Amino acid sequence: MRTYFYCLAAICSALIGWNIGQVVLSDLDQLTTIPEVVLFPCLAASLAVGIVTNEIFISNPTRPKLNLRILKGCILIALGLGLGIGLIAGGLVQILFNPSFDISSTIIRVLGWLVIGIAVGLAEGISWRWRSVEAGNRSRFRKRVITSLLGASIASILAALLFEGLRSQIGEMSNWMKDIEDPVGFSILGLLLGLTFSQTNSPSYLAALRAGGGFERRKAANSVDAKWARENSVIVYPCIKRTSKLEFVSRGKDAVQSRDEVSIQTRLSEEKGDLIEEGLSIQLPNSGTIKIGSAPMIPDIHLPGVPLHAADVEIYPRHVILDPTPRAYRTIEVNGYFLKSEERIKLKHNSVITFHTTDNKKTHAKKLYRMVYYNRFLDPQS
Repeated sequence: MRTYFYCLAAICSALIGWNIGQVVLSDLDQLTTIPEVVLFPCLAASLAVGIVTNEIFISNPTRPKLNLRILKGCILIALGLGLGIGLIAGGLVQILFNPSFDISSTIIRVLGWLVIGIAVGLAEGISWRWRSVEAGNRSRFRKRVITSLLGASIASILAALLFEGLRSQIGEMSNWMKDIEDPVGFSILGLLLGLTFSQTNSPSYLAALRAGGGFERRKAANSVDAKWARENSVIVYPCIKRTSKLEFVSRGKDAVQSRDEVSIQTRLSEEKGDLIEEGLSIQLPNSGTIKIGSAPMIPDIHLPGVPLHAADVEIYPRHVILDPTPRAYRTIEVNGYFLKSEERIKLKHNSVITFHTTDNKKTHAKKLYRMVYYNRFLDPQS
């Protein structure tokens, strides 16, 4: 469905840009001798705006008001880059068409479409800075821009080559088919750009676990428990292993302030991991295995009171598997039902996973820890 929307939005945007260019050319007869100077900016701007708008709404479909606020700035960026770089592409094509350069028209058109792809890729990548707080990470922002730029460039070159092949076939056909070669060609460009961005622009934090019940803030425990925890090096608060690939999607000011109020157990846990609090989302890596349990050496996600090794979360590019251990599966619920065996379970979007604890008064373990698994549309901006 995501790919379908991307392709539909890109094709419609390409055709809208082409039609706008035709209207401008029909109103300004003096520009008919240099049509690319008009068509290319209209096409690049329309594609950039359409793809960026589609990305915003498809990544956060339940927040239209927030999307509209974000969209204002992104449209300005997309329009500016599309019109500016598209004008450069059109001017470059017109210059190279000069007979004195003796360059093949096919090469010129492929080069022009490449510049259009660069404009769309830059608009999508740069505007991402205003669409997601994840872009605050410079390495991720740089990777996003490079990925969008390369993907759009390759897609535009492939579209140009396909169009030239189709154009050569149309040249041998009837005249009425020649009249539709431009919209057909630009539709091919939109289709390939849509396919490309549907794959390269995967939803931010494709897999994440959001902390729910059982992760409420804890006030400082009494000094006896603090002394026991320090002497036994026991971590009595849920946390993630700092040396693992896990990290929180975001942590608000309240979460930072709460650290000043927690007991020595909390500070002990911070030496080895980060506190998990209700409402925080734990970003999972793109691949690998995440261990969940209460072992002293701290698994990737440490939940005091649950079995030492409760379960593994195996992460693959397009799905996630919950693999409970044979001795702990009876303490795990998925969507309100206790597991009846250690059989591996494929998690779905909004799956609720509950880890029940054993009775351990010393560690002040919670009775349960509840997490919600997300695999799409999870962006901190939303």
